[in-house]
Parts: sequence; structure tokens; C-alpha cells
Amino acid sequence: MDKQRVVVLFGGRSSEHSISSATAGGVLGAIDRDRYDVIPVGITREGAFVLEDDDPAKFPLDAAHLPEVVDNGTRVLWPEPGGDRTLRVVQADGTVDGLGEIDVVLPILHGPHGEDGTIQGYFDTLEVPYAGGGVLDSALCMDKHFMKVALQAAGISVAPWRTVRAREWASQPDAVRAAAAELGSPLFVKPARAGSSVGVSKVEALDELDAALAVAFAEDDKVLIETGVVGREIEVAILEGAEGVRASLPGEIVLTSRGFYDFEGKYFGGDGVDVVCPAELDDAQVAAVQDAGIRAFDAVDGRGLARVDMFLTASGELVVNELNTMPGFTPISMFPKCWVVSGLSYGDLISELIEAGLRR
Repeated sequence: MDKQRVVVLFGGRSSEHSISSATAGGVLGAIDRDRYDVIPVGITREGAFVLEDDDPAKFPLDAAHLPEVVDNGTRVLWPEPGGDRTLRVVQADGTVDGLGEIDVVLPILHGPHGEDGTIQGYFDTLEVPYAGGGVLDSALCMDKHFMKVALQAAGISVAPWRTVRAREWASQPDAVRAAAAELGSPLFVKPARAGSSVGVSKVEALDELDAALAVAFAEDDKVLIETGVVGREIEVAILEGAEGVRASLPGEIVLTSRGFYDFEGKYFGGDGVDVVCPAELDDAQVAAVQDAGIRAFDAVDGRGLARVDMFLTASGELVVNELNTMPGFTPISMFPKCWVVSGLSYGDLISELIEAGLRR
């Protein structure tokens, strides 16, 4: 059987560049080489597409030295619509080499310019198949405000919130503080369009609000102030396969000493947080979480995959916190862990994503 040629695309211009690069290390090490030929393409922090080394060890998740895509002087030339799908590279010396016709792109990009519908629209324009989310679901879920609007419209519970733009905070700070006070405490302050908990702060008292907004506005000019929900932090992985959409066994984020599941806890483990999968839930709770996850996926017109994060309150209510259309694939990431305990290996999970992209 002829192998399919897959471009693994990673890096990017967002603040999550290194996480994307570390995810690439995991994917390059686990992808089924008997089924797929792989072309690694990195995006530098400045936005250049470069031909990368097919070496998983080059992109380890190391807190002391986070991996990144460095400009090596090459430039990748994507195929034009209407022609063949040959990927070409301009080498550093100016010569042009053909890398063969590509079948599908696997974009493992996080944050703006990768997880927000922009790269998806680019490949749609080029008529190049790609795995993962589409334009609409990626854009909706990248913007926490519009994600909440879509979920609410579908009858799905979300935490109360107030969206604030930088110009409003600059001109009407007292009104913003008053609106925040009405949301109770604790509060979470989040950039509307960032991920991996970048720019997120927990606010226990209103005198902490100004500093939290400054941190969030450093990432985005649109910020959410959100009521903190008291409950268990449950996450479920959603996958769109040949037979339809299905949900994994749920996992749980158990905080022991951290105030919330922050960047360090997500990617470097460390003290204060345990990632438990499967979560200790009864059969009815598992079914309810899986149903809520699939309903949320459908509410945003989900494609390919998503991780749906929610709170399970003491009264049994499920409150959806967010959807992530390109969750991390690092060794301690919840998305692959949930599928592994559900009977789908890391390598087979990657194959399912690729096959879903090829079916488009």
C-alpha cells in the first residue's frame, strides 16, 4: 500500500510556540511510519515556514530550555490551488527542491495564527486537506466570548461573565470594577483569545483585579472576567471518526495546592496538581459528561477533535468552561491520556486525526 504523505505543521507566531513545538516532538515520535511519510514544517516566531528536521528528540518538553522553531534559511512553498500538490522548499543557497505531493496537513498549532481559523482558511484557499478543526469552530473556540455565546444558545450551562475591551477599561475603570463585583468571588480574568492558561489570573479579592487585568491585556485587548465555579474540574476528549462523533472516558484535574490549573501545571507537572484519568465517576456521571462534551462540540460546529473542559458541581450540574480545538499532545496532556485509557493508543489517535482530514 502506498504511504500517505503528511505535513506535520508546528511552532507558530503565538505565545504558545514552544508548546506546539513540544507537541510536535511527541507526534513525530508516535506517528505510524508504516502508513505515513512525514514532512515536518515549522513556523518561526516571525511567521516564516521552514523545513524542519524529522527528529523528535529536537523538540523535548524541557522547562529549562523550551523547544522552538529557528529560522534555518529554508522557505517552504505551498502548492497552488488547481495544480498538483507538490510541496517545494527553497534551500538556504537558493536552490529549489520538490518534496513530493502531499496528501494532508496535520496542524498542531496553538493560539492565534494557528488555532483560530486563520491557518485553516489558508489551507481551504489552497485546496489542501488538513486534519483537526475547521474555520468556524476554530475561530469560535479561540474567542472565549463567542464560544460562551454559542454554548448558551444551545442550552449549555456556562459560568457568568463580563467581557471587557481595553478601551473600556481605560475610559471606565470604575464601571468595570463595579461589574466585576457583581460577579462575586473568586473571579478568573482571562484573555479572550489565548490558550494554555497564558495570561489567566485568579482574583480572590477585588483589589487584585487591576493587576489581573494588566496581565490579561498584555495578551489580548479583549478580556473576560468570569465567576469562579466551585466544582470538580472534568475534561473529556472528543473525536470525529468515520462512524461519527464519540467521547472518551473523562479525566479530572485535581488541585492539591495550586490555585488553578496554570501553564506550569499543564505542561511541566510539578507539585500541586494531579491529572487523573479516568476520573472517579459513576456510570451516570460518565454518560452525562460525555453527552455534554458531544453537545458542546456540536454547538460550535466542531470538526476533527476537541477537548471539552467543564465543572461538575456538588448539585450535579455540569458547567462547560471551554473547548480546545487543538489540545496539547505532550506526554502529560489530558487529551491523549483520555483516549489511551479508552482503548486508543497515542499512535492510533494520531492516525485517526489524519484519516479524518483525508476524508474531507
